Amino acid sequence: MKFMDLATITVRSGNGGDGCMSFRREKYIPKGGPDGGNGGRGGNVYLEATHSLQTLADFEFERRFFAESGKPGQGARRNGRSGEDLVILVPCGTLVFDSFSPEPIADLVEPGDRFLAARGGRGGRGNAVFASSSRRTPRFSEKGMPGEERTLRLELKLIADVGLVGLPNAGKSSLLAALSRAQPKIAPYPFTTLSPNLGVLSVDDERVVLADVPGLIEGSHRNLGLGLAFLRHVERTRFLVHVLDVSEGTGVSPVMKQWETVREEFRQYKAALLETPTLVVGNKIDLLENRTVLEEISAAFERMGLRFFPLSALTGEGIACLAEAIVEHSRAIPRPKGETRLVALQEEPESGLASRKRDIVQIVKLRANKGYRVIHSRLEEAVLRYNFDQDEAILRFSRLLARYRVEELLEEAGAREGDLVTIGETEFTFKPEKAIEPPENPEDREA
Repeated sequence: MKFMDLATITVRSGNGGDGCMSFRREKYIPKGGPDGGNGGRGGNVYLEATHSLQTLADFEFERRFFAESGKPGQGARRNGRSGEDLVILVPCGTLVFDSFSPEPIADLVEPGDRFLAARGGRGGRGNAVFASSSRRTPRFSEKGMPGEERTLRLELKLIADVGLVGLPNAGKSSLLAALSRAQPKIAPYPFTTLSPNLGVLSVDDERVVLADVPGLIEGSHRNLGLGLAFLRHVERTRFLVHVLDVSEGTGVSPVMKQWETVREEFRQYKAALLETPTLVVGNKIDLLENRTVLEEISAAFERMGLRFFPLSALTGEGIACLAEAIVEHSRAIPRPKGETRLVALQEEPESGLASRKRDIVQIVKLRANKGYRVIHSRLEEAVLRYNFDQDEAILRFSRLLARYRVEELLEEAGAREGDLVTIGETEFTFKPEKAIEPPENPEDREA
């Protein structure tokens, strides 16, 4: 399967179902009263982490996801069915970004982690809900609220215990194959590995996940070679295994140059990587004619407080010693639960009515003689909910405008009869009606 660690998707939750306006009409039951049912809630869209996926390749061709809309209400107080929620599975370690923000909005680390990507629209209320002792025959109902649509960027940061890093052709893939049952592509030329590979080191009952990251070269931070794109996959690791090619056998300097080259690229990408605990591996010792140079290299790293492991991934010499050290480090540096989560999982926010802002009405004069725009969250919601084919709905909306003094504010802003007024996505012609007063009935105050 093709490896993908970046993807862009569009998600849309379901629309709420419309409420029903109907009256009970049955033989021998005069004045049966309103019995319109409520519309169903639109389906939500969730992103959920799973261990069954290791890449974002599923999103290469399928990039648009839509949840089911709620069903409309019916007579006899029958409520519409809610839309089915849509759950999109992503690999563990997926970061979620809104298309308009560079900061992540969710980090799905553990299997079962779930993020509400788009909330379904609320179902409209039927006229039976509005019946009361003072309003016995309400002749209006509400439309369902539209669902949300968002464009999201997904970025995968593989979750591994150990990251194998080094220059191209240092033998990282060969080392991964020697330590685990992974079968990465291995060849005697640079950049054989073009995408990260995972393997599992098993020693007794211990299991350690290894990540082989494509090789770095000098200038990777300037996007030379494969660039630094794949370094995101070692950010979550507990420690690193830095693989060096010691086959030249000409002394300490060439080996230290390899070391410094990679460390400098770390510094350019994210300096915090320099603090990650590291084991140093000298690979390809089977090609050395004189192994005394290994003692000099080992001493140089010991002075830096680092352990050096000479080995040959090809012949297997020294592999067992490194495997024991990796398991030992894995025990000594346990992964605290939740520490690798870059963004805390948030609980689902409350529905629209509970969290709605009580902001003030703003009047904005539009350019090019396009009239005026009224900005207010409750009014913008009302134009979506009210069915203007119903006379009582128009009257309720007029009373709502009067309560917020919209007509007065428009006149103060310079609006004249016949001007275009926009609320949300709905356009009206301004016709002042002084006769409509705010209602005194508390039940009419419900928007």
